[in-house]
Amino acid sequence: MSVISNFTACSLGDCTANHADGKFNSGSIPGLNWRATNRISMPHQSSTFRLSVGQSSCKATKDGSIRMTLLDERPAPGRYMTERSGVLAYDLVQGELVKWSSAMDKSMPDPPTAVLLHGILGSRKNWGTFTQRLAQEFPMWQFLLVDLRCHGDSASMKKRGPHTVDSTAFDVLKLVAQLRMIPRVLIGHSFGGKVVLSMVEQAAKPLARPVKAWVLDATPGKVRAGGDGEDHPAELISFLSKLPKEVSSKREVVNALLQGGFSKDVAQWVVTNLQPNGHSGSSLGFSWVFDLEGIAEMYQSYEETNLWKFVENLPQGVHVNFLKAERSLHRWALEDLQRIHAAEDLAAEEGGGVEMHVLEDAGHWVHADNPDGLFRILSSSFQGFKT
Repeated sequence: MSVISNFTACSLGDCTANHADGKFNSGSIPGLNWRATNRISMPHQSSTFRLSVGQSSCKATKDGSIRMTLLDERPAPGRYMTERSGVLAYDLVQGELVKWSSAMDKSMPDPPTAVLLHGILGSRKNWGTFTQRLAQEFPMWQFLLVDLRCHGDSASMKKRGPHTVDSTAFDVLKLVAQLRMIPRVLIGHSFGGKVVLSMVEQAAKPLARPVKAWVLDATPGKVRAGGDGEDHPAELISFLSKLPKEVSSKREVVNALLQGGFSKDVAQWVVTNLQPNGHSGSSLGFSWVFDLEGIAEMYQSYEETNLWKFVENLPQGVHVNFLKAERSLHRWALEDLQRIHAAEDLAAEEGGGVEMHVLEDAGHWVHADNPDGLFRILSSSFQGFKT
């Protein structure tokens, strides 16, 4: 198994998180042998790039105002440059049988690719250990883990607003194009789930290949917060905005969140977004890695974005899977469930696909609360390529 990262801040030890939207420990899965991480940076790209399917192609500008497709026509490879060029930070986890990277001979067949996206206030680290397990079980696959705009290592790459679900999806589509990949599986948790839907919606019809989209504990439309006593993301973002940008310790932030009425789980997860100031071993305190103002815009867009029309009119070759956590942080209204089940029947008639799944014994943090159950459910998307 190998890991390719385009951002030097991510080391093998950093590729896992220990809590909530990723409370993982790489030592919990035996038999994983990691090769040395290769550091690469993507070439500078002009403001115009091309995404295409088959013989058709279209021009797309940075504002993402026109339809695109998941690419099948690849741009000529450029020379890698050492500086970052505004590309989202990512890790590419490759199974042992993957014989390809973006710097290798493109005459070789491309491995099947899955893209995994985190939720609000998360990072690509959240999927670290879970993806290691997928790569071990399905060694012909490669898995692209992305830090979305305003999050993680991508926060240092200032993105032009507006910060919305659609612009976030466009970022990921652009990255996929630059890496010359054809993803067959898209997996998004919470906010990332709506981003996945927007990615497929922005792709022109028909897709180059059938694509499976997984929307984990999110609905296409209205976001319904949980009941009293549960953590509300909007309130959390507002609370964090009132904290200092630099703090002396993580414990200081955890205590402040607990006193503010947030759960211990969420408090300990939030501080995974703190990074030490200065060099390792110094006592200069910590600062946040995210762009909280941008994230506030993103969450507002998440609440307002309605993708029901797309889900109820899926193009041929698109299969969307919704997964509800048994103890979801959000309220799944009866209307949501009824519309998803109705879409299941309609999609089958039109050559698409919609399925509803329930993950037992899990709260909103599905890949942390019940990773075994989630693995069993998601495995169906990869089994056709298992050796």
